Amino acid sequence: MYECFEVSIKDNIARVQLNRPEKRNSMNPQFWKELPEIIRDIDQEARARVIVISSTGPHFSSGLDVSSFAGDARTASGADDKTRRIQAGSAFYNNVLHMQESFNCIEQARIPVLAAIQGGCIGGGVDLVTSCDIRYATADAFLTIFETNIGMTADVGTFPRLVKLIPEGYVKEMAYTGRRVAAAEAKQMGLINEVYTDQDAMLKAVMEIAAEIASKAPLAVYGCKKMINYARDHSTADGLDYIAIWNASHVKVEEIQEAMLANAENRPGKFAPIPKSRKSR
Repeated sequence: MYECFEVSIKDNIARVQLNRPEKRNSMNPQFWKELPEIIRDIDQEARARVIVISSTGPHFSSGLDVSSFAGDARTASGADDKTRRIQAGSAFYNNVLHMQESFNCIEQARIPVLAAIQGGCIGGGVDLVTSCDIRYATADAFLTIFETNIGMTADVGTFPRLVKLIPEGYVKEMAYTGRRVAAAEAKQMGLINEVYTDQDAMLKAVMEIAAEIASKAPLAVYGCKKMINYARDHSTADGLDYIAIWNASHVKVEEIQEAMLANAENRPGKFAPIPKSRKSR
């Protein structure tokens, strides 16, 4: 169904796998089209309670395919050289906005998105995983803000998000040097939650974490993601006010009672699902 991904949903967990290992899961133009379609479909149609993004082959992703920088060919179609030169900056800008939106949809999704990283997570791969809620890695994994090494400044989401995840000094060192940051060091920075011996061990653990999240009241988890992201971007006073307003409109006594009873009876809770989004109708 998809050129760049395999998607499966079971037990309220959506598995989204990058599936071009022969190309080291580079991000070609089709990647930027398919990813937001997949994420929005799962989220807006309420098909799962958690998304796990993983990959295939020895590397998570080698980053952007150079063809992604070709700009919007439709803009220049039929235009002379002078017109194409004039349009080039605008076409590049529009193309970058398109790529940024492909990762924005992960952050904007109502449900948590977990990233499972093996091998190299390079350039655009860092943009991708920093848009996720939680990151896990194998012992051989490494992350690189590679754009500096090819004379560019990362522009698809790394800096606005990374500077909110780890101390600024780490961000600047990674960006200025373009060096590989091993998984163990990334964990020490706070970028990676946990490091596992190999991909099998990582995926087993990540799926167990996803299952634990999926067992909770979906609307409560949605509220947590919403509030955490809001608090990150606003003052403490604004965050406190917003959570009070949110709970006043969203908290339901029935869900609290069911959660407490399910815990007491050691059984799965019977919770209301997140409704389908109006955007999908």
